[in-house]
Amino acid sequence: MKIGKVTGSVWSTKKAPALTGQILQTVQCGGQCLVAADLVGAGVGDWVLLCFGSSARIAADNVPVDAAIVGILDQEVPNGRQ
Repeated sequence: MKIGKVTGSVWSTKKAPALTGQILQTVQCGGQCLVAADLVGAGVGDWVLLCFGSSARIAADNVPVDAAIVGILDQEVPNGRQ
């Protein structure tokens, strides 16, 4: 899993039928911009938790995605300390 920041939304009028109704967000993560399926209703500016590969597909009910937003972070704790 990785942490990223939602920077916008994307949409497509032509896509695989399995992607119909799927919300897609652009996310800045590790110096790169990627597109992730939004499973939790994140908005622009939200810090999010991402999963990738088969974990993303399972989280999205076997929709053909490579990245999925699975959580919205309320706060990041430096070095795991509170």
